[in-house]
Amino acid sequence: MPRGQRKTIEEKISAKEDLIAALMTRVDSEKKELEELYQEKRIKELETVNNLIADTGLKPEEVAAVLQRYVEGRESCAS
Repeated sequence: MPRGQRKTIEEKISAKEDLIAALMTRVDSEKKELEELYQEKRIKELETVNNLIADTGLKPEEVAAVLQRYVEGRESCAS
């Protein structure tokens, strides 16, 4: 049974280059979508922290000072 005309090496190279270009486009698209998901996650985390700050009635500077003391306390315990 005849299989038809065989592709030349140039045609095979061109086909692989096209495939790689298409895959790279797909990878770039997926990376963009992943970055958008990370951004969405950061926003949700910040909203949670903001709500907590609002619920406590503390000013952001006060919360930062409390967290700084907490971090320093943990570091001194770890030493």
